[in-house]
Amino acid sequence: MNSRTAVVLLSGGLDSATAMAIAKSEGFLPSAISFRYGQRHATELDAARNVARSQGVSRHIVVDIDLAQFGGSALTADIAVPKKSSADEIGADIPITYVPARNTVFLSLALAWAETLGAGDIFLGVNALDYSGYPDCRPEYIAAFERMANLATKGAVEKTTPVKLHTPLIHLTKAQIIRRGLDLGVDYSLTRSCYDPDTSGAACGRCDSCLLRLKGFAENGVKDPIRYMAS
Repeated sequence: MNSRTAVVLLSGGLDSATAMAIAKSEGFLPSAISFRYGQRHATELDAARNVARSQGVSRHIVVDIDLAQFGGSALTADIAVPKKSSADEIGADIPITYVPARNTVFLSLALAWAETLGAGDIFLGVNALDYSGYPDCRPEYIAAFERMANLATKGAVEKTTPVKLHTPLIHLTKAQIIRRGLDLGVDYSLTRSCYDPDTSGAACGRCDSCLLRLKGFAENGVKDPIRYMAS
């Protein structure tokens, strides 16, 4: 196994697509991992597959888990996704679109796969600036998980494969993330970010994720290339 292998969490959204492109630009060979976790639509998984193909990823797995058994989120239960008129209305409270412990579950599975690949590097596209207030996207959470991972894996304990979580987007605005991705040739028309798309896959344009995405493209003076529902 190439020593530069990295596992990249790939959701199909613009952040994870950008994180993957950054991993490649830094000389890593990405192995992509996505999750079918009981989310209400498959649009993002289709996008993840398209992004992986477009970036030449040779290995992409989709792991099945069922967080919908627990519910507790508008993304995994029959709870309406909140809609707003602009990104300025997004508050500081943790929203109902937060999926309980999702990143902890995802990172644990990514860590297990990385260990079997002999890889210590894991990339994820979390962001602590233009985001929806999720507690598992904060720098202190990432640092704590990395400390735990280095106590939990054979390679780290034996000091052959220490674990490093790479979060290249964590201190960037959405506009900065998009600019970095455009510079790296990311095809954002393949990505999907909406929490509540219609049956054709068109984005709603009014959930937090859509509003932050649209704001980021607008600040770059670039039109978002994906489809949105007619207003």
